Amino acid sequence: MADWHRFNVTGDGVELAAFSYGTPGETTPDKPVVLLVHGWPDSHHLWDHVAPQLAEHYRVYAYDTRGFGESDRPEKVSAYRLDTLASDMFAVCKAVNPTGKTHIVAHDWGSVQAWETVTTPDADDAIASFTSVSGPNLDFLGEWAHGKIANPTPRNIAQALSQVASSAYTAFFQVPVASDLFFRAVGSDKVWTEFLHLIEGTPRENATFGPTLREDMINGLKLYRANIRGKLAAPNPRPTRVPVLEVVNDNDIALRPAIYQRTHDHAENLWRKRTTTGHWLPYTNPNYLAATAKEFIDAIENGSSSAPNTIDRAHVTGPAGELIGKLAVVTGAGSGIGRETAYALADLGAEVVLADIDLDAAKETATECKGKGVLATAYKLDVSNTKAFTTFAAKVRKTHGVPDIVVNNAGIALAGSALAASDAQVDRLFDINLRGVISGSRAFGSQMVERGAGGHIVNLASAAAFTPSRDLGLYAASKAGVLMFSESLRAELAEHKIGVTAICPGIVHTNITSNTEFAGAADQDATREKVDGFYKKRNFTPDRVAADIVAAIRKNKAVVPVTPEAEFGYRVYRFFPWASRIGARQKLAN
Repeated sequence: MADWHRFNVTGDGVELAAFSYGTPGETTPDKPVVLLVHGWPDSHHLWDHVAPQLAEHYRVYAYDTRGFGESDRPEKVSAYRLDTLASDMFAVCKAVNPTGKTHIVAHDWGSVQAWETVTTPDADDAIASFTSVSGPNLDFLGEWAHGKIANPTPRNIAQALSQVASSAYTAFFQVPVASDLFFRAVGSDKVWTEFLHLIEGTPRENATFGPTLREDMINGLKLYRANIRGKLAAPNPRPTRVPVLEVVNDNDIALRPAIYQRTHDHAENLWRKRTTTGHWLPYTNPNYLAATAKEFIDAIENGSSSAPNTIDRAHVTGPAGELIGKLAVVTGAGSGIGRETAYALADLGAEVVLADIDLDAAKETATECKGKGVLATAYKLDVSNTKAFTTFAAKVRKTHGVPDIVVNNAGIALAGSALAASDAQVDRLFDINLRGVISGSRAFGSQMVERGAGGHIVNLASAAAFTPSRDLGLYAASKAGVLMFSESLRAELAEHKIGVTAICPGIVHTNITSNTEFAGAADQDATREKVDGFYKKRNFTPDRVAADIVAAIRKNKAVVPVTPEAEFGYRVYRFFPWASRIGARQKLAN
């Protein structure tokens, strides 16, 4: 049972039920003050699983906004205009922290109200920071929508229609009798719990509500009727100097990530974090939300982040890249596909942690990534050393945080006769190509599962995984292992919203070909030069593979054959395996 203790605050003509978390009378004046603000159709009980964690570090308060929970319920729709709700929030801030600045963490309509509050002139005199979860500034949203209409490109139209589809329910909420009757019929604790569980996988035990849930659902519809049409029709965006952390949930059923594109135009101090989570984050993943809010609040309190690589990478200074606030780890990042993938992720705003057995090469990649305006750090790593990989993963977590994207790219090639290869060559091939991928996936996958905010793992396989060849039997076996491991891991991690992709390039010219060993070849150098020349003439460059990797992450694809010959080979092996077997008899270098 959450340890809430009620007191009253007079808002703009209404009595607001406010609550402190923890033992009554316990004073901790040296701790920062945090105010939690709920949305529709919740009450302060939305924060039952978040507040205890924050209360270990701060003085924590919440309140039932007007019309909800134990607070007064004005009859008139006009009483729920955002400017009035902002006055309520200022009144509560003053009551809980008369002489200092308050940190606000708000969700859904609570966040919409907080945006109105922090864009009020001189709001930074009372508010220290604002963590916004699943609730936009309606003026910013209106400005965004008007911009899409004024410039109707295919992309803009698609984004606008996507948001219209996601928020179509708000039109129904504008119809007083019909929507009221609907929630009168279905507005029970049990139905709402099952809805949250079905939509987002919310643990049923996390869904805690007050006894007024049905009444809150119905009365709370006045928020929609009092604000949406007016704000969207005639937006009046105002700036704010309050530091803002915008938590963007990629799987939010009500709000598409694109609507936050222009926030930086009005928020002078803006940070952004994107995850594969959904709308009701306080219920579904309270641990992640509490940790995220704490990290941001501590950074603001300290004047700079105590863990700079986690918050600093989320700082928005211009149009936000798609991956801003995310951390990506790339192995084999010193050259080829790994290097180009690092560049592609950096172009989208991700912080990159780069690992390679050649540290100098990884540092060169890091330098180029830093030139793109992102944080980049290089580490020396031999992926064949499982103990070293485990140590590396632990260091990444401690220094940079849990990665959102992991690209297990490091690999080598071994061609020629499987019978002629030495045991040492076979061991090295499988230790790097297969065991290295498994080690990276297990170490970082465990971190992602524990964090509970999703993520994506990309493993580099090869078209050789489904294209048998007499000269690539061992290499093909190692990559086939990567492919099947990735497919299986994808099934295992799906419930945790962690995607797994196997990338299968065909003939791509990288330095791997110039370093390939040819078991049984009479003249290693001549054979290597001939094969490398063929790959060079093919002229399929690593940056094109990197582009497919980024696309696979965006779309959460399972298997991606990259080159045309890989696409062809993938289908031939699936539908005409006998043809693949005949083709396998051809020599790689004649």
